[in-house]
Amino acid sequence: MAASSTPNLWRRIPLWQRILAGLFLGVIVGSLMGENAGVFKPLGDIFISAIKMLIVPLVFSTLVVGITAMRDPQKMGRIGARTIGLYLITTAFAIAIGLLASTIFQPGAGVDLSFDQPMEAQDAPSLVEILVNLVPQNPIDALAEGNIMQIIVFAIGLGVSLMLVGEKGEPVVRVFESFAEAMYKLTEIVMSFAPFGVFGLIAYVAGSYGLEVLLPLAKVIGVAYLASVIHVLVVYSGLLALLGRLNPKRYLSGIIDALVVAYSSASSSGTLPVSLRCAQKNLGVSEGVSGFVLPVGATINMDGTALYQGVVTLFIAQMLGVDLSMADYGMIILTGTLASIGTAGVPGAGLIMLSIVMSQVGLPLEAIAVIAGIDRILDMARTSVNVAGDLMVTTLVGKSEGELDEDVYNGPNKA
Repeated sequence: MAASSTPNLWRRIPLWQRILAGLFLGVIVGSLMGENAGVFKPLGDIFISAIKMLIVPLVFSTLVVGITAMRDPQKMGRIGARTIGLYLITTAFAIAIGLLASTIFQPGAGVDLSFDQPMEAQDAPSLVEILVNLVPQNPIDALAEGNIMQIIVFAIGLGVSLMLVGEKGEPVVRVFESFAEAMYKLTEIVMSFAPFGVFGLIAYVAGSYGLEVLLPLAKVIGVAYLASVIHVLVVYSGLLALLGRLNPKRYLSGIIDALVVAYSSASSSGTLPVSLRCAQKNLGVSEGVSGFVLPVGATINMDGTALYQGVVTLFIAQMLGVDLSMADYGMIILTGTLASIGTAGVPGAGLIMLSIVMSQVGLPLEAIAVIAGIDRILDMARTSVNVAGDLMVTTLVGKSEGELDEDVYNGPNKA
């Protein structure tokens, strides 16, 4: 009797609480075991592999279903314009907050760390290259390789075509609707293992980064984390309250599952299946809007990456004693905003974008080696901001289109 009641008790605990328990336990175990905590890493690897398994079929099916559910090409264009506009605005805010935080707290002042690892400048792709690469030459290859932007373009094209052919396309639409529902259920199954996967990931990270690595750079980590919290609480919550007339507390409580997975996995794309569940089950956003806005956001919305670029660029300038002009600040905001759009939602891509920003203001790229050692810790924070931004924009767009169920938004979380 006791054995059967234990699983029931476990299931009665909200998922976000189970995930947080796994996270905190992972920190404790990793700190105690040090590098030996790597024995738990396979738990995290399996969980991340399962999440990645969901990404391509989930993005493809939900986009097709979301577009066909709109029934109106003009509506899709309107939603797309609002989505991209909001993403660009919040990204500019993010990098400005990062710069302001570093200016106030001066994390690089008095830091004397050597760097001797050469870094080569990374050339940003031209606008023409970006546009050409959006269209897949072979959609099957794009699906197999997990090229999210090309998958989005193909799914939008297919969805619009099914919408335009009308009744003849209905059988195919029903197949995609059934497939999307199956993917939602598979996501639910995978997420039931999230506490164990998060435990394995965090135990490994905590064991890999000892105090001897963190202490000299504790200030820049603290500034980056503080700026991230401010961006979520002030910019995201403020936009929801001002533009959407929605209670920000409900938004913050509704996205906890996605934030914990984002923090532990450091992958915006990898968190997408969880973000979709949170948007639909907790925030009340329709499948059509969330299925369109979230995949686009996971690819082009990198507020956390932009914020990180502002903090770290100024940290390195302070560390090297370089005074940046107002023109340099403007260049950092402009370059960081544009570069973050092209940042893939995978761990570590922020370092590549950072090299682009630094090269624009004349800072030596070798200094990135100082940050590379703690990049994973910074990556976890910036990914959480990226995901929070995706869900905020999805909620606002849903509200503006009348596709936000406020009874669900203001009710208890179900994801």
